[in-house]
Amino acid sequence: MPAKKATTRKSKPRKIFVLDTSVILFDHNSINCFEEHDVVLPISVLEELDEFKKGHDSKNYEAREFIRNLDRITEGRDFTNWIPLEGEQKGSIKVIMDTSRTGVDAEKVLGRKMDHRIINAALNIADEEPGRPTILITKDINLRLKAKALELESQDYLTGKIKDVDSLFKGKETIENFNALTLSNLYEHKALDIDDVIAENPDFSPIPNCFYILKSETSSGLAYYNAHNKTLDHVEKRSVYGIKPRNAEQAFALHAILNPDIKLVSLTGVAGTGKTLIALAASLEQRRDFKQIYLARPIVPLSNRDLGYLPGDAKEKINPYMQPLWDNLKFIKNNFSDRDKEYKQLEAMVEKEKIVITPLAYIRGRSLANIIFIVDESQNLTPHEVKTIITRAGEGAKFIFTGDVRQIDTPYLDEQSNGLSYLVDKVKGHDMYAHITLEKGERSALANLANDLL
Repeated sequence: MPAKKATTRKSKPRKIFVLDTSVILFDHNSINCFEEHDVVLPISVLEELDEFKKGHDSKNYEAREFIRNLDRITEGRDFTNWIPLEGEQKGSIKVIMDTSRTGVDAEKVLGRKMDHRIINAALNIADEEPGRPTILITKDINLRLKAKALELESQDYLTGKIKDVDSLFKGKETIENFNALTLSNLYEHKALDIDDVIAENPDFSPIPNCFYILKSETSSGLAYYNAHNKTLDHVEKRSVYGIKPRNAEQAFALHAILNPDIKLVSLTGVAGTGKTLIALAASLEQRRDFKQIYLARPIVPLSNRDLGYLPGDAKEKINPYMQPLWDNLKFIKNNFSDRDKEYKQLEAMVEKEKIVITPLAYIRGRSLANIIFIVDESQNLTPHEVKTIITRAGEGAKFIFTGDVRQIDTPYLDEQSNGLSYLVDKVKGHDMYAHITLEKGERSALANLANDLL
């Protein structure tokens, strides 16, 4: 089959996107996300992927999947020439081998490094195709800056990136000047017909499972929109396993997790707002309804050092990263004396593995039925990782994602591209999903001071 030639349109020439390794490790399907435009892979990217293909982390999985897909696409073809990508209105892909330069040389200017070879490859393709825009795509901010310094256009990989984190769905809304009599009826009857509420408040546009703080001149109340019954239901502040909500948002979070019709919950907020503690306490309250409670978090080694440098076996290596989850469980236990039945129940649940604390890497390929799965620090996951986790859900499963979208610990994610922000933005308004942004820190006055001023 003859190689597909790179053609240009008179009105709008097809662009050439040169992909960095960080893009592949973020999304193995990235080569299919550039519409009709063409994609170039520097040979240096394939060299780097070879180093990532072994292991159990998400980046290792992404590397392996990409290598398999590329092998299938290029089977029997010379991939140093343009090869059409599969699908309608797709561009082509090729690997560029030469990273040496006769003009501006990134390796001479910036030093011998794999990133600089990738820049050279992009500069080479720009020279070969002078009539077409050539753009380096990378999740590495520093690499983007280096490319721009060498007058090479560079952009972030935008697939899965939300537009504005400040306008992200908060899952709650305050309604002022609510009718006092209607609010009184909500307390008395526990639910209001949504049509009657809208008739009195024409500007009110209810969102499924969204929570509301209703304020009249003399009183206030908490409610949520029950899309199944088309009612505005009263939300009561209730305590679970010794944990009492200290503000409206915590009451909303407990209500969402305890609601059997809601299968997917996300909680966001800064440190100390009670996200993980509330998720765990509400899950323990439902211990009889599920076979197990799983708590997991992504392992982000300090300074990006691999876990192998830590002493001990696999369990001993991951324990430091799981410690915050054990701390929350210990906090709940300490609400009771060692003679209380609740304390003994918690001890037995851990011993019999009714409560399981595990790293996320261990769930790939599993089907999780009749369990509650709490994913802590989920802002350190990619959108693809969040999707992978949720697709593990079997019958009767409930998933809870917690995190602070402004506290990212992985180098190629930010407030707009992390999996937690993506989840909130894409699933809002679904009748199986609820989200709450916790805003008030309840850990201590000192913790609040740090969040506010530091």
